[in-house]
Amino acid sequence: MAEKNKVQEFFKLGEVGNYFVRVFQKPDPNKPSNFNLRMMHGINKISILIFLFALIVWTIKRFL
Repeated sequence: MAEKNKVQEFFKLGEVGNYFVRVFQKPDPNKPSNFNLRMMHGINKISILIFLFALIVWTIKRFL
């Protein structure tokens, strides 16, 4: 039973994982939004996707 708890703790998302989940969710219609905020979130999405793409390419090059 203790081993299962260690595995659950290892795969727990935490603050960083929850940030990635929130970035790709639809915006809350009840919250006010402005142009700067929308652009900031758009740039964050692009940078996350480019980083993940680069990580995949690097991993493929490393092991092939």
